[in-house]
Parts: sequence; C-alpha cells; structure tokens
Amino acid sequence: MALAQLKLLINLARVDGQVVEKERNYILNIGKANGLPAEDIHPLFERGHDFVVPKDITDQQRFDYIFSLVQLMKIDERLYKEEIRYCARVASKLGYDQGIIFDLMLHVREVMEKHELDELRNLTAKYLNQ
Repeated sequence: MALAQLKLLINLARVDGQVVEKERNYILNIGKANGLPAEDIHPLFERGHDFVVPKDITDQQRFDYIFSLVQLMKIDERLYKEEIRYCARVASKLGYDQGIIFDLMLHVREVMEKHELDELRNLTAKYLNQ
C-alpha cells in the first residue's frame, strides 16, 4: 500500500514540472515511516507512475492517501490547477466526492494535532460515495 501511495504523491509532485526539496523530503518521510528505505524511493522520482489506487483499501488508508496528497499540494505554498485536478481525480478513485479537495484545502496544514486529524477524518467521511 505504501508504495502505491508514494507513487501517487510523486505524480502530484511532478505535476508542476519540478519536485522541490520540501516535496521530496515529505515523500521520503512517508516512505521511511512505512518501512521503505530511501535508496528504494529515490529512483521513483525519475519517472511518472500509473494512476493506481489499491482495491482493498480501508477507510483509514483512504483518509491517509487524500490527506497526504493535499498536504503535499500545499507544502510549497503554491497551488496549481493541475495539482487540484490531479487530487480531485485521485479523490474520485478513492471513492470520495471531488468536492472534498476544496474542503481539505481549507483545513489541512503542515503540522496538525491529533484531535484536528480526528475532526478532519470525520469531515471527510461525509464525502465518501459508499
């Protein structure tokens, strides 16, 4: 699952034509937190990846995917239409209404407390199309 998430994040980071250091570090940290060594992650930055969302994904994993995408999109403090469109497509593949992206863009920050994440998780649940 972590590898699929990293590939989606890398695709997003590459949308504007360059992967800045903050984006690269964010992706590397997610990989490391999921037990993937940096030397396995670095080559992934060199190319685009198929747009694949695992079929057997849990609601928690859905949230983690969409949250990390929006957090990455906001990390360089510049939002591009292409990034928003990409996140909306991933949201749809995850089973969310695409409107979730705009709500998340208002609430997601670089550092968030546990209770804020719990509130955000509850907010995102209303966007699930299940």
